[in-house]
Amino acid sequence: MQKKYLLLGIAGGTGSGKTTVAKTLHDIVPKDQVTMLSMDSYYRDFPDLSLEERRKLNYDHPNAFDFDLLYKHLQMLIQGESIKVPEYSFELYGRTGNYEIVVPRPVIIVEGILLFYDERIRNLFDIKIYVDTDADVRILRRLKRDVEKRGRTLDSVIKQYLETVRPMHIQFVEPTKRFADIIVPEGGKNMVAMDIIKAKIQVLLQELYDDKSYKSDNDSSVLGEEGDI
Repeated sequence: MQKKYLLLGIAGGTGSGKTTVAKTLHDIVPKDQVTMLSMDSYYRDFPDLSLEERRKLNYDHPNAFDFDLLYKHLQMLIQGESIKVPEYSFELYGRTGNYEIVVPRPVIIVEGILLFYDERIRNLFDIKIYVDTDADVRILRRLKRDVEKRGRTLDSVIKQYLETVRPMHIQFVEPTKRFADIIVPEGGKNMVAMDIIKAKIQVLLQELYDDKSYKSDNDSSVLGEEGDI
């Protein structure tokens, strides 16, 4: 049977540049042919706990993620079914009750710190990329992001990093690097690595789009004009 999807996984520590890599790869594919998921949407929900109790949970441990739901959703997308991705609030430390409808598209990009931890999910990916960035750069990026975008205080970010983020990275995140097909130092700013990945994606996309049913009605080529990739 003709394969009708291309699944890319991008893992790495907090602040490593996973999202930048994901967006860079996302932009080389026509918008109507690609969808992107963040593992952040699949944090477990703890509605029975108070806000203060939820703040104390370890969100960098594998138990913080709903791997079963993520696996189910990826399978549904691969099979051509739409999914309802839960909206997660970092201010509330929980799901809001709202959902985003994500439709199946031929190219699916997923990013997250522990994306390669679960063997079922890991085995779905056609390309597994691990973004490897120095710890000092990652903590500075996390400080800036959490204070500016997630409503955290400087002290709380430092405390969380020392108590859970760093030890969990060493114990759980870093070891998943061995499952990667490609390791990218310094994320999206590593243009040599990005060019290599783009070239590989171009080959896989060409194979994927040999099935004419996935071409857009208005596009003569799903890969765009020459030089887009």
